[in-house]
Amino acid sequence: MQILRRPPTPWSWALIGTRSPPTCLLVSWVGRRAASAASVARKTSNSPLEFPKYELSGADMKRVNFQRNIGVSAHIDSGKTTLTERILYYSGRIRDIHEVRGRDAVGAKMDSMELEREKGITIQSAATFCDWNATSPITGDKDKYAINIIDTPGHVDFTIEVERALRVLDGAILVLCAVAGVQSQTTTVDRQMRRYNVPRISFVNKMDRPGANPWRVINQIRTKLKIAAAAVQVPIGVEDEFRGVVDLVRWKAVYNEGEKGINVVESDEIPAEVLGLAKEKRAELIEQLAEVDEQIGDLILCDEIPTNVQIAEAIRRTTVGLKFSPVFLGSAIKNTAVQPLLDGVCSYLANPAESTVTARDTTQPASPPIPLVPAAEAPLVVLAFKLEEGRFGQLTYMRVYQGTLKKGSYVVNARTDKKVKVPRLVRMHSNEMEDIDSIGPGEICALFGVECSSGDTFTDGTTSFSMTSMHVPEPVISLAIKPIGQETPNFSRALSRFQKEDPTFKVHIDPESKETIISGMGELHLEIHVERMRREYNVACTTDKPRVAYRETVTQRAHFQFTHKKQTGGAGQFARVIGYVEPMEFDPEIGRDTQFESLIMGGAIPSNYIPACEKGYFEALEKGTLSGNPIVGCRMVLQDGSYHIVDSSELAFRIATISAFREIYMQTRPIILEPIMTVEVIAPSEFQSAVIGSLNQRRGTILDSEVRGEEFVCTAEVPLNDMFGYSSQLRGVTQGKGEFSMEYRTHMPVLPIIQKELAEAYRKTLPQAKK
Repeated sequence: MQILRRPPTPWSWALIGTRSPPTCLLVSWVGRRAASAASVARKTSNSPLEFPKYELSGADMKRVNFQRNIGVSAHIDSGKTTLTERILYYSGRIRDIHEVRGRDAVGAKMDSMELEREKGITIQSAATFCDWNATSPITGDKDKYAINIIDTPGHVDFTIEVERALRVLDGAILVLCAVAGVQSQTTTVDRQMRRYNVPRISFVNKMDRPGANPWRVINQIRTKLKIAAAAVQVPIGVEDEFRGVVDLVRWKAVYNEGEKGINVVESDEIPAEVLGLAKEKRAELIEQLAEVDEQIGDLILCDEIPTNVQIAEAIRRTTVGLKFSPVFLGSAIKNTAVQPLLDGVCSYLANPAESTVTARDTTQPASPPIPLVPAAEAPLVVLAFKLEEGRFGQLTYMRVYQGTLKKGSYVVNARTDKKVKVPRLVRMHSNEMEDIDSIGPGEICALFGVECSSGDTFTDGTTSFSMTSMHVPEPVISLAIKPIGQETPNFSRALSRFQKEDPTFKVHIDPESKETIISGMGELHLEIHVERMRREYNVACTTDKPRVAYRETVTQRAHFQFTHKKQTGGAGQFARVIGYVEPMEFDPEIGRDTQFESLIMGGAIPSNYIPACEKGYFEALEKGTLSGNPIVGCRMVLQDGSYHIVDSSELAFRIATISAFREIYMQTRPIILEPIMTVEVIAPSEFQSAVIGSLNQRRGTILDSEVRGEEFVCTAEVPLNDMFGYSSQLRGVTQGKGEFSMEYRTHMPVLPIIQKELAEAYRKTLPQAKK
């Protein structure tokens, strides 16, 4: 059964901005993961659209059954990188464990950037791979699995790293803090997983911390993330006495012993102090599964008790089907219960053959989605999902969906139709590389020397398939940047590189102030890029206060009747437009809140001039006359007009439309909108009044305040313009113990006094005012 989920409402309007193929079957199929055709459509044929579905060979099945591609995602400081470090250590990929903020100053393996180790946060997603001998909950046998892992950042400023990782993965580990539970960025990651239909298992980390309460966290997963979830383990011991878990599926006690928990000891004897809780939680697990799995539901209705094998099979079915999330417990920093989590990854998450991935044939613009299968003999389809400037040139991270990619072979970029050679093929282990000659379907690799953009599809030239790129959020904050001293080529070189690597980092020149404006997802995002310019390119820069993405909108209807007439000798210009402008709500059908509508009848304005009027209208929306910001929430209706058989032209009607709009703009009683952010602050309880006071000072509206033991969480809506510098203030009032995160919520009208100030400031920048 397929679950259909509606993607989040877009808000980008509110922000700145030649081998023979094997035997195959002809099928018509619609997949659950969306894909789109390339922008340039070629000539189509009238033949029915049927596409081959390639069958997996025995070798393919043997390979993909023991292959997993997973990501580790969570809210900031939930322990993602620490968990990945343990996974690599226990799988034998690294020789020793180094902490994110360790005393040895080495840093975690996946945090390879110097800035990451200094700040103790993940900035860039890092890919690695390992092998793991997993214990099957069904047979109890050990099988060797190949696992590709991408460790992602938790900070909302680097959300694009999570976005493009989840785009190419078959499963994910959602890490949650046992004390804090579901936090703001957890919700964002959940939304991204749903967008790309990525199955997830949940891992409640930090079970050793005082106040750890996994049952509250599991309840939050059900209520806040709206997905069925149940624990597949219960803890043995609590907080600092946490020493192992009880596996509720196999009904075994699991302990970590030896140096750094390297040895896993299993016992059939369940400790007496947790036996009652284990029985209760196993019953709860079966109850949750019965709600989402038909087979378990039928057993319960027949008063039968499911066996361990039936429970394990149901967990896998529902997890891969996006209906359920099994919850594992552990403490990565204390080296406890990480190995059972790896067993769960191999047992319950999807393999590449179970992830339904589709593409479209660019020669058939109306073609249905074509399913891709991880068959080695099928035509090659590869997606480039991340670019990075390495020591040897551009490094392109790729996911092979179909076919085999070989070193020295030629691939074709579906977007540009350019044929390029693969000069070097590598597998990544954080910042280290391992050269390989070929790589099969379902794998993640990287290659050098191929010029492309993030989201490009590559084929072997025998097909015209193209896949969708990933969703890229719009920037929410801007800074004016300039180098200290004389500008050098390194300044533009650095900005160009960062733009190519990071789709959420935008650079443009302000046409009025001639300043270089950088835009990104938050203060930290831009701060990191400025610091990287200083370190990597030796370009020190200064930045001014960020420009907020204000918008203008109209509040009432206004009619226009404008005649544009110009005679300069010879053919002149003439155009008359009549109609009205009115407010408009966001229209989900067209995906925006601005629209041009023509009601011209009887050829009052020739039809070939209507597009010029529309172009003029949207050109006028780019800059409002109240504060110089883009105009949103506005519809123009063209009712009548007239033309001259000689003097009228597209230019004349475009100018007439722009002039008509600007002439009556003030009659629409325009207002200025400012972006409102949802802010979540977490701090010790003794600072509650100081934190709430600091938010009130910044025109914040408190939505919720919840005390969680020694910590409290405050949720508020605050204008973005008042949030600059809040990180420093929060550190001051909480003695450095508080942290906050913010996400865009909506645009709201500014206060009248602020609107007056913004309008006055804009008028002073106009040429007339300067004279």
